[in-house]
Amino acid sequence: MAAALAADDVDRALELGLLDDVTCAACTPACQAQVRAARDARVRALAARDRYRAREARLQRRQRERDRQREAPRAPAAAASETVPAKPALPSAAAAALARARAKAADRHKP
Repeated sequence: MAAALAADDVDRALELGLLDDVTCAACTPACQAQVRAARDARVRALAARDRYRAREARLQRRQRERDRQREAPRAPAAAASETVPAKPALPSAAAAALARARAKAADRHKP
């Protein structure tokens, strides 16, 4: 395992049991420290990958929820607009006053 780590062959070291907590009696303390440091680094990297994947899944779930909330109010509003006639822009009294004012203005500009 130490030879695979020395050759920077992490895949081979993983196959040989890098992630397992196995100490070699024939290794020197420096070699054991190197293997332990490589194991700890790999465990941290795998944990970081798991946290990243969990975060991505959480963000996607939140995005789907926001999309559903945005779409939800539109559906009832669309259905309501089909059954209920649209409100006029002005109240009827104001519309009548505006019509009278326009008629007066049109009469003034006639030759």
